[in-house]
This record gives sequence, C-alpha cells and structure tokens, in this order.
Amino acid sequence: MNKQYILKQSLATLLFSLSFYVGLAQAQLLDRIVAVVEEDVILERELNTEVAAISNKLSSSNVMVPPEFVLRKQVLERMVVDKLQRQMAAKSGIQVSDEMLNASVADIAARNGMSVDAFRSELARQGMDYKGFEDNLRNEIIINQLRGREIGARVKVTDAEVQHYMETQSKAGQSGGQYHLGHILIAVPEGASASAIQKAKDKADQVIADLRGGKDFKQVAVGVSDDDNALKGGDLGWRSIGQIPSLFTDIVGTMNQGDVSEAIRSPSGFHIIKMLETEGGSQHIVTKTKVRHILIKTNELVDDAEAQKRLLALRDRINDGDDFAALARAHSDDKGSAINGGSLDWVGPGALVPPFEEAMNKLGINEISAPVQTQFGWHMIQVLGRESQDNSEQFRKDKIRDEIRKRKIEEETELWLRRLRDEAYVEIDLDRL
Repeated sequence: MNKQYILKQSLATLLFSLSFYVGLAQAQLLDRIVAVVEEDVILERELNTEVAAISNKLSSSNVMVPPEFVLRKQVLERMVVDKLQRQMAAKSGIQVSDEMLNASVADIAARNGMSVDAFRSELARQGMDYKGFEDNLRNEIIINQLRGREIGARVKVTDAEVQHYMETQSKAGQSGGQYHLGHILIAVPEGASASAIQKAKDKADQVIADLRGGKDFKQVAVGVSDDDNALKGGDLGWRSIGQIPSLFTDIVGTMNQGDVSEAIRSPSGFHIIKMLETEGGSQHIVTKTKVRHILIKTNELVDDAEAQKRLLALRDRINDGDDFAALARAHSDDKGSAINGGSLDWVGPGALVPPFEEAMNKLGINEISAPVQTQFGWHMIQVLGRESQDNSEQFRKDKIRDEIRKRKIEEETELWLRRLRDEAYVEIDLDRL
C-alpha cells in the first residue's frame, strides 16, 4: 500500500469523522457525507435530490421503481463515476464557456421546435429548475469532451476493418437489419478472486432465469445492472450489427425477438442481452447535382453591395449570350474551380455549405441564381444537371465505418470507466443508504 493511498484513506476517515460531529452539532442531517470520492465528497442531500429525480423519471416511463436501497445504491454509484470524470476533466483543464453552454441550450430548444424562452417555460411547467438543467448540461458537455480526448482521439477504423466486416456480414447472410437490444452487466472488479467471479456468475445465471421466467427486463436492469444504462432500464436503443459491441455480434445474429442470451464473459464482468425488437434494412438513394459557380469575395475594396452588383452584371452578360465558363475563369475568386469554368462537378447532399446547397436545390436545370451569400463571399450558381443514384454501397461503407468507430468507443469507454472506478479511492457510508 503506497503513501498516497494511506493519505487518501486518512483523509477519508477524517472527513467522515468531521461530518459526523458537524452533523451532531448542527443537526443538519441532509448535509452528511454519504461518499468520499478521492479528495471530494457526495452529500446526502445531493443523493436524495438525484434519487427523487430518477424515481420520477422511471415512474413517468412506466418502469416500476426498485426498492429504495437498490435505487439509492445505483444512483450513488453513477454519481461517484460522474464525479471521478469531472475531477479528471478539471485536472485536464477542460471547461465549458457560457457561450458554448448557451449555444447548446439553443440547439436543444430548436430541436424541440421552441425558442429558448419557450423552452425555459416548458421546463418550468414540468417542475424542472432551469439552473439545474444548465448545470447538468454543462456536466454532460465536459464529460463528453473528456471522453473524446481520452478515448475518441485514439480510436481508428481502417479500410481493411470495413472490408472484413462487409465480407463477414455477407457470409452470414445479414442484410443490414436493425436490432433493439436490452443489456444488463453484472460487474467483476479487476483482479477479482475465483470465488468473487463465481458469485457474479451465479448472480447472472439467476437474472437470466428470472428474465426467461417472465420478469420485466427494464425493472430487473434498474435493480441489478452495473452498466451506465441501468437507470434507463438497460435499453441500448436501435443498433445495426456494426454498432453492437463485438462481444455480442455472433450471439445477436442467432437471436429472435424476445430471446435472452446466456451470460457473456468480458473483462468487465458478465453481460446479459435481450432481443427486444428487430427490423430489416433498406435501399439508399441519393440525388447528385452538377453545378458551377462564380465567387466574388468581399474585402477592404469590395463590400457586400459591390459584390452583388458585379455578379448581377455578369448574369446580365450571360443572359445576353456570354459564356458562363469564360466569365468564371476571368472573374471568379474561387481559383480552384475557376480553372474549370467554375465547375464543382457532381456533388452530393452535405458536400457544400448550407446556404449554397439550399439555393442550389431550388434551381431548375440551367437556371442561374441571384447572388447568394456564404461565409466565403457572394456566389452566382448554375445547375447543369441532376441525377438520382443508388448510393447504397458507399452509404453502407460509410455507415459501417461510423458504426465500427462507435462500437470501439463504447467498448473502450466501458473498460476506461471500470478502470477509473477501480483505481480511485472511494469510501461509501452504507448507513446512509
């Protein structure tokens, strides 16, 4: 046992002692410490607040709330892991500015079809504290940035992996179907003894028997799972085979709707999955546009009005018979496309900046746009052709690459969180649970 650990243990003992005596002196029971997490603490009032929020959320989702001791244990464990991540983020210098937070709030409000003020009113109507919502959102952004730095940056997907996956999927006769999965983890700490491993295995086998006997999956997951998704009823959502952790892929291919797997061993413990729903794949059609443009950039000598004036003059010349390509070579500030007469060739959805693409999509064949502004300057756009293509193969490759990356990140995150928790000094006051 090293000196740092002894110091942390001494600090923990001191904090618990201080908490006890301060609690007696002030009779503030809700300010007592329920856990020491490295050099920080979790207070009983914090735990009570979070338990109440989770309990309400489960009830509103029609998931039976587990016994209070079980729920408090699950919630406290999640709070411990969150606090460890925030501590690491703070040490790494990760911060979220008010501007970034406000932008995220605006984005969430927009996705719900509301203004920020309307969104705030809706939160208030639902009894949610806006300051608490902002704090939770800031914490979520910080943790996502930390995980991106610690995990995402080092996860790579090669062309060979994509090709191998496609070949494997083809041999298995899989057609890009989607799977709605439930997941339960019975955790096993690193370096656990043989008896501890067997105890976890016995627990997993009992859970499987209960599920196959008809017990509600979400309720069981909330009560026993050690996974991050436990408080969501163990719901992993809809996933393609490429998004499913590699540990499960072979098993998922053999499961029917409603099936519960055997216990699956991994370094984290024993996993149990249930096939909640399945659905088949589909064809992907994409419309490509052949387009060219002339760009006039603004600067100290050319303001917005002058740029528009120049483009309108060029459009008049084209309407009078001048060649678009010749004018683009002579006048366009986009030197890369100017050489080719302003041609951007065939482009697919998302290849160009939104204002350009929106204006382009409204044009008929050979039609020339009015001046269009983007961050690059002012454009005059002409569409030369459109065609719909079956882009399923490339779309499938891109989707598989993304899915493999997400799967790798998920697997690495699970191991990283388990390691972070196992290596940290955490002391929990079980009497407070």
